[in-house]
Amino acid sequence: MSEDLEATVRKYALQNAVLYSGKANPKAVQGKVLAESPELRSRVKEVLPLIASIVEEVNSLAPEVQHKQLEDIDSSMLKRERTERRIGLPELPNMERGKVVMRFAPGPSGPLHLGHTRVAILNDDYCRNYDGKFVNRIEDTNPDKIDPEAYDMIPEDLEWLGVKVHQTVVQSDRFEIYYDIARKLIEMGRAYICTCPVADWRALKEKCLPCPHHDEDEATTMDKFERMLAGDYEEEKAVFVVKTDLKHPNPAVRDFVGLRIVKSTPHPLKGDRYCVYPMMNFSVAVDDHLLGLTHVLRGKDHLNNTQRQAYLFNYFGWKVPHYTHYGLVSVPDAILKTSTVGKGIKSGEYSGWDDVRLGTVRALAKRGFRPEAIRNYWVDCGIKETDVEFSWNNIYAYNKALVDKNANRYFFVWDPVPLQVCGEKELFAKAPRHPDHPELGNREFHMTSPIVIHVVEKDLNAAMEAGKVRLKDLGNVEFRSGKALYQGNDLSVLKEGYRIIHWVPDNCTPATVIMPTGERKDGFVENLPIEEEGKVVQFERFGFVKVEKVSPKLLAYFTH
Repeated sequence: MSEDLEATVRKYALQNAVLYSGKANPKAVQGKVLAESPELRSRVKEVLPLIASIVEEVNSLAPEVQHKQLEDIDSSMLKRERTERRIGLPELPNMERGKVVMRFAPGPSGPLHLGHTRVAILNDDYCRNYDGKFVNRIEDTNPDKIDPEAYDMIPEDLEWLGVKVHQTVVQSDRFEIYYDIARKLIEMGRAYICTCPVADWRALKEKCLPCPHHDEDEATTMDKFERMLAGDYEEEKAVFVVKTDLKHPNPAVRDFVGLRIVKSTPHPLKGDRYCVYPMMNFSVAVDDHLLGLTHVLRGKDHLNNTQRQAYLFNYFGWKVPHYTHYGLVSVPDAILKTSTVGKGIKSGEYSGWDDVRLGTVRALAKRGFRPEAIRNYWVDCGIKETDVEFSWNNIYAYNKALVDKNANRYFFVWDPVPLQVCGEKELFAKAPRHPDHPELGNREFHMTSPIVIHVVEKDLNAAMEAGKVRLKDLGNVEFRSGKALYQGNDLSVLKEGYRIIHWVPDNCTPATVIMPTGERKDGFVENLPIEEEGKVVQFERFGFVKVEKVSPKLLAYFTH
């Protein structure tokens, strides 16, 4: 390696150390070096050992020495760079402080999942910015798709996300309101009761033709509606239809069903008290008006629904909220569908709604995600009209920015094999609890002969093949005649191609880390204090994990 490259690495290592509490981050230094010398990208494997060596050397210096050396190289590098970051969401039309009312409208089929968090957080963010009112409206008018526990789980998930709910509305408490609106529509001649077979009614709509009941008089229509409410009709034998425009170019907007009969499935909260249930387009329009919604955020898959609901607003002369239709989001590598998860829980495939293989809010919390990371991700994504694919790598970056500064470091070895280090009667090792917080002190290890440690089997095989290895924060080892001989603690060997691996002492704790795939990583971890339970820590050269318990066997969930 050239002297120029060493100088470049050194200046960026010093800068990173000076700006971040005396401890440079090798990855950050790598990024700076490759940005200045992009031709090195093809030789990055050769450059990494040099970066690791210089970073470790720089991190061993006192902060005042780091500062002086960087000042001698380039005093302008002592100033922290400012990065521009977009601030908040774009302003929507007619947003007046203190008058904004927005809503989140989940169906109680289960707890919230990652897809729900988008609209919940965006609405909450607007309400916070404009001193608005956030309404959590539980849309439970489809008894076939209700998990009774969801009535409690949804508010709990919103609280964890940091969403401030000002009013909670449950649609099944509002049946009489919907019936009153239905009667008014009948009186206005804007609705009818259709008793045709469903297929016949739809076929007529496709041809822009009315069904035989379209123009029945008010008295006949009202009598049919009251008979529906009394339970005189069976399911699918009568429906309440809102009139629109049968000549509308979009068949989906032509006359739509406003209320239907449901008898086969009792409602979890109301039992058999009601048998006429409002459809989504009916109840949503009514509630958006009565709850005073000023702005509605919804996916562009609701464009037809917006047109249907507009008829109700126009018939009654209600003020129409401002609608924003954003692009759809797909979440790869995530199990979100609540019916699928519910069946999996009942069959024993999943341990519960917080199984780490799932994309539920509860699973994310169990893995150690911070709610602020999810919020920052969606706010930065914004409300664009284009479809987007959720990026796990991006959410990992947002979360790392939050947990990294407080996550203590530890060694964890999976698929462990023992390794006896020969040539010394005793060895000492010292590793920082957190590289950015020297005030937290060090993890210290003292081992006496015979010195036995545990390393990852794959790492040991590679080290034996290379003939040499550096045990992080402990020292250098060479393999001769099948023995691991200690060769001191000289960091300069990294320039000779020594690979760094981590290890744990013999008196360590058995550990299991559950991966997002459900795979188990079994091994050993250095002894953690009880205070780490429930916290996110970093297992060096492995990843961030959330610690469930530390003894007698450590259990943790992989974060990223």
